[in-house]
Amino acid sequence: MAAACITRPMAAKDDSAAGAPPSAEGLSGEPLSVEPIATVTVRMTPAQIVIILLGTIAFLYLARPVVLPIVLACVAAMTLKPFIRWSSYCHIPPALSAAVVLGFLVAAIGIGFVQLGRPALTWMNEAPQHMAEVRQRVQKMFPRLTRFSRAAAAVNDLGATPEDAKTAPTVELKTSRIPTSLINQTGTFVAGIGETLVLLYMLLASGDLFLQKLVRVMPTLREKKRAVEISHEIQQNITHYLCSVSLINLGLGMVVSGGLYFMDVPNAAMWGLLVALLNFVPYFGPGAGIILLVAVGLLTFDSLWQAALPSAWYMLCHGLESNLVTPVLLGRRFTLNPVVIFVSLIFWTWLWGVPGALLSVPVLVSIKVICDRVPAMSTVSEILDR
Repeated sequence: MAAACITRPMAAKDDSAAGAPPSAEGLSGEPLSVEPIATVTVRMTPAQIVIILLGTIAFLYLARPVVLPIVLACVAAMTLKPFIRWSSYCHIPPALSAAVVLGFLVAAIGIGFVQLGRPALTWMNEAPQHMAEVRQRVQKMFPRLTRFSRAAAAVNDLGATPEDAKTAPTVELKTSRIPTSLINQTGTFVAGIGETLVLLYMLLASGDLFLQKLVRVMPTLREKKRAVEISHEIQQNITHYLCSVSLINLGLGMVVSGGLYFMDVPNAAMWGLLVALLNFVPYFGPGAGIILLVAVGLLTFDSLWQAALPSAWYMLCHGLESNLVTPVLLGRRFTLNPVVIFVSLIFWTWLWGVPGALLSVPVLVSIKVICDRVPAMSTVSEILDR
């Protein structure tokens, strides 16, 4: 509501002081002058915007042990919220349905880790031996590369002096101890998982309590409606994206593992699950999967064309998935700029590591929904759109 300042001559002030009712005109017969007070708008300079952004980034980086479990729990709660609403239609209390959903989730992750994580740990323990075998097979398949490496080693030996050759290396025996940093990182990781699960249960069991409180604090009816629309759209988009991508990656892992099984690749189910998990990370995940299956092929087969079969099969399956299956299932709902997705992936991976890489696209989808609904952020929405 615009404020106004009413000014009039001093004589009118005396009349009012004497008890006369205020009139619309002064003693001279002229109308009272009404001077509107100008609305003050605060505009930030580019330097202030940069300082705020840098401060936010520094806060997210330094407060990672606190902020990351909260973000993970919020994204997981948005994804699992439809199951809680469906159970509420069946007159099941939210606290009970949240416990059941969370129990199924933890049980599925635990069974997958026990059944498929055991061969993965065995392979990781034997990784140095596997790398030596890969190097030997590469040298056997590419003799020119072997001669080049030997020539480079001979050039390095030319720079050594006779005194260096006579000097016997000293061997120092040390007792093996687990690094303190590794213990601290393991403890932080376990604590973060516990915090995420507890917060996820509380968010699921509370229902729409936080949305109701958000609507209450909004000053106008229009802003209340906008808050509800933004919240529902973010939840629907994230749920649709994560559920669709999870089903796509699960199918991709099954197809890849089936092909590897018929190729007689050991632990085909483990490699299929691994490439399915890597496929959650755009760009970097498929590249890592190709490199991994190249190493698996070199370890499994002797000839070059057989060693290329596992990675070629994965590239074929991933090409069909990324160009045919994913566009059909996701449609035009997630028409994000590929350059923006790549930059977001780099940023969140640097900020929060592997969890940041997994959260990069859901966070970008949420920002896109907010920018579409807020007129003042239409420029950012245009940049994010394809």
